[in-house]
Amino acid sequence: MNIEVEQMLKALYGAISDDGEGRWVARLGEQVLRSSFQPIYSFPHRRPVGYEGLIRVTDAAGQPLSPISAFERVASFDEQVKLDRLCRLLHVHNFVEQKVPDCWLFLNIHPAVFVHAANQAEMLAKAVEVVHQLGLPMHRLVFEVTEDVMAQDAKFEAAVESARATGCLLALDDFGAGHSNFDRIWRIRPEIVKLDRSLLQRAMGSGRISRVLTQMVALLHECGALVLLEGVETRDEAHLALDADIDLVQGYAFGRPQPELISDGAVSSELESIWALFDDRHLVGRAAYQERVAPYQTAMALALLPLQQGRGLREACDAFLRLPGVQLCYLLDEQGREIGARVAPLGLDQAHDQRFGPLERAGDARWARRPYFRRAISAVGEVQVTRPYLSLHGARMCMTVSVAYWQDGRLRVLCGDVDWAQGEPG
Repeated sequence: MNIEVEQMLKALYGAISDDGEGRWVARLGEQVLRSSFQPIYSFPHRRPVGYEGLIRVTDAAGQPLSPISAFERVASFDEQVKLDRLCRLLHVHNFVEQKVPDCWLFLNIHPAVFVHAANQAEMLAKAVEVVHQLGLPMHRLVFEVTEDVMAQDAKFEAAVESARATGCLLALDDFGAGHSNFDRIWRIRPEIVKLDRSLLQRAMGSGRISRVLTQMVALLHECGALVLLEGVETRDEAHLALDADIDLVQGYAFGRPQPELISDGAVSSELESIWALFDDRHLVGRAAYQERVAPYQTAMALALLPLQQGRGLREACDAFLRLPGVQLCYLLDEQGREIGARVAPLGLDQAHDQRFGPLERAGDARWARRPYFRRAISAVGEVQVTRPYLSLHGARMCMTVSVAYWQDGRLRVLCGDVDWAQGEPG
C-alpha cells in the first residue's frame, strides 16, 4: 500500500468513532456528521429492498447544516474528496452495524470524485477490501452519480467500467431534470435510473405527460435498467408511479430518513394501501372506459350490414358519425391501403393545421402496421378499440375503432377515429 493510500485511510478512520449507542459519527473540524437512511421500496415485493445513505450535519452549537453547506466550506478538491469518502465510510459502518440482510445501500458520489477515485487503481482496490472486511459485499452497493454532470468529463465512461469491475451497481441520478438524454443511458448502461421528482410533478397535472412517463419507463426497461422514482410524497403520486410500471419508489409517502433501518422485513402497510388504491381505481377506470367506448363499438358494429349490402360509407356510418368526438371514417383493403374517400361528420370544422399539410396529402397511404388494422384482421367481425395514440391525421391524440369484414370475397377494414383528448387536462 503506497503512502498516499495509507495516509488517506488513517485520516478517514481518525475522523470516525462510535458514539457509545451503537452508531458511528464523524467529525470534520467543528462539524459533526451522522448517517440517516431513507428506505427504497419495491412495488412488487412491498418491502424495502434498499436504503439511501444521507448525511446529516450539525455545527459546533449543535445546529443543523445542509450537506451542501458542509461541502461549500471545504477549501480544496482534495478536502472535498476526503469529505465525500468520509460520508460513504460512515454510511457503510452504520449500515453494516444494523445487520439487515439482502438490501442495497445507495451511496451518493460526486462525479468528479467518482472519476478521480475510479482512476486510482490502488485506492480503489483498498476501498473494496475495506468494504469486504466490514462484511458488505460489493454487489450490495449502489453508487449514485448525478446525470447532468456526467457527460462533462471524457474519462467518465472509463471510470464507470473501473467501478463496475468491482461488482457494484451504478444508479444514474436525477434523470429527467435539465438536459437529460438517452444517449448517456445507452453508453454507460446503468443498472438503475432514478427519475427526478420534477417528472412526477408534471405528470400529476397532465394525462398526456403521465402517458409520456409510462413510455419513458418502458424505454428505460428496454435499455436494461430498473426505474426508481424519488420524491414520492402522497398516495396519489405513489398510485401514478405504480400505474406507470415504475419498479422502485422512495419518498415521504413510505418513510423519512432516519438513523435506524427497518429490520422486521414485514410487508409495508403503505404499499398495501397503494395496491388497494390501484385495484379500486383500475376497476373504476375500466368501467368508465368501457362506458365511454361502448357507444362507438355498437355504432361501428351497426355499420357492417349496410356496407355489405353495398350502401355508401356515409350512410352506413351515420350512427357512428353522430357520436361526440368522431373525426372521420375510412375503409382499408387487405393490405392496409385506404379505399375511396374518407367521410367526416356533417358540420365538423375540417380546417386543418397547415403545418401538417404534407401528412394530409400523403396520397396512397398504408396503415398495415397500425394496431387497429392488425387486430381487426386477426379477429374478423369483432370490433376493436385502440388505446389513445398520436394520429397522423392532424397530430392529435385519438382512439380508433375498427372491424374487419368480407365483401365480394375481399377483406375490408372499417375504421373510425375519435378525438380522445377532448376535455383532457394538459
